[in-house]
Order: sequence, then structure tokens, then C-alpha cells
Amino acid sequence: MTVDELVARYLEALREADVEKALALFVADGVVDSPLYGTMPAAEFYPALFADTAESALTLRATMVGGAAERPVISFWFDFDWTLANGEPAPFTVVDVAELDGDGLIKTLHIVYDTAPIRAAFERQHG
Repeated sequence: MTVDELVARYLEALREADVEKALALFVADGVVDSPLYGTMPAAEFYPALFADTAESALTLRATMVGGAAERPVISFWFDFDWTLANGEPAPFTVVDVAELDGDGLIKTLHIVYDTAPIRAAFERQHG
């Protein structure tokens, strides 16, 4: 799978709130490091994220490739027009940094964005 295919499949999984599609891009013990949810196994993160989501629209801005030979890294910058499950909009711009294994699957996904504009909406949803 190419980098562009990986990013396209990842954004499609987010847009569709499809846990299986998202997890298919990760190694079995893949981890997500999120500013709102903390660090957790991907298998726990995506069900939690999608339970909090009523709708999302994603617009890719750019994809970057780098890292060392033993640790390939890709980053993708996109707009996440997120609507929480309670109907409240919580849009943000984000950079996801994915550390890949030798087969091109995500080992660790670091999600990077400023939570200040959406934290109050997120906390209202979680009571």
C-alpha cells in the first residue's frame, strides 16, 4: 500500500466511523496518542472516538514522508469538521504523525492539534 493509499483509507475510515477499516491500517497492538483521549490502544480509541461522533467531514491539506530507514514516518495535515454525538460542532485542523512498521502498518499514531477551541464542547458531551 502506498502512503497516499494509507492516508486515503485512514480518512475514509474516519469519515465513515468504521472501526474495522481504521484498525486494518494498524499493527495488532497499535497505539494512538490523542490530546483529548490520551494514549490508548487503537482498538479502544476508535470505538470511543466514533461513539462521540455524529458526523465528520475531512479535507486533506498535505501529506509528508520522512523518518529513518528503520522507522518510516508519515504525517498528514487535514481539516476535521467534527460534529459530536450531541450535535455540537467541534471543528479543528490536525496533523497526524504515523510511525510505521516494515509492512507499512501504523505502530503509533500521534495526533497533534490545539484542543482549546473544542475542549469545552467535548467536556459538555462527556458531562
